[in-house]
Amino acid sequence: MRSDGLILVTGGTGSLGRRVVRRLRQAGRQVRVLSRRPYESKPGIEYVVGDLARNEGVDAACSGVEVVVHCAAVGKIKEDVTQAQNLVGAAQRAGVSHVLNISVVGADRIPVKSAADRAMFAYFAAQRGVERVLAECGLPWTNLRATQFHDGFVLLMVDALSKLPLVMLPSGFRFQPVDADEVADRLVELTLGPPAGQVPDLAGPKIYPAEELLRDYLRVLGKRRVIIPMKIPGGAARAIRAGANLAPDRAVGRRTWEDFLAAWSSSPTRAVRPSFSG
Repeated sequence: MRSDGLILVTGGTGSLGRRVVRRLRQAGRQVRVLSRRPYESKPGIEYVVGDLARNEGVDAACSGVEVVVHCAAVGKIKEDVTQAQNLVGAAQRAGVSHVLNISVVGADRIPVKSAADRAMFAYFAAQRGVERVLAECGLPWTNLRATQFHDGFVLLMVDALSKLPLVMLPSGFRFQPVDADEVADRLVELTLGPPAGQVPDLAGPKIYPAEELLRDYLRVLGKRRVIIPMKIPGGAARAIRAGANLAPDRAVGRRTWEDFLAAWSSSPTRAVRPSFSG
């Protein structure tokens, strides 16, 4: 890969995408960001307006690009697959030499078949669909699967549950949250290297029952809640109870949930925002 080739980041204004863009600039790379909303460009970072789902502005965004880093997702099967198809189509026409995707641990192991499964676990199926588009596009590719981010799904989940007077919590669910900065570091490392196909998963250092994550969060807020275990039916929930969303052999992350909460609770903003990019 040329050391001066232009890099396109989709979802570059989202939680992970912003981190990736910042690190690429620190590495001296020229970056283009595709976003649905206009942003003012700055030295080394060009913002272009486009819509992956509608296939608007995607060819222009890929023009002259050497590497594409796909961080955009909405967590819906049809929309995410369509976005990926439109992106790789434009990348093919532009002669892009490397396409990277950030996916989720368990995308290949969690079956999402029923309507109930799709309502709760669509993100796994959506990312599996994106992975298939990537693998079949004919371009050199890299796919990194990570567990849930501390400040993404996990924080959103416990924050939403903390607002309920009575919490019905799925029983047997465990998570292995990872720090988004560590994921960004790894994704940039892969971006600056050669295409590698499916790379080893990236997971956080510890596995937590869902109830422990919630109780830790409630403790930070100074709240108490009655928590009632509830068994979720279906194949996807059964796979999660079996640990399909975990990667204990890839617990290479360093920052724990406790570390994250300590820093988050001392922040003046204590923001809780979606991890999907826009």
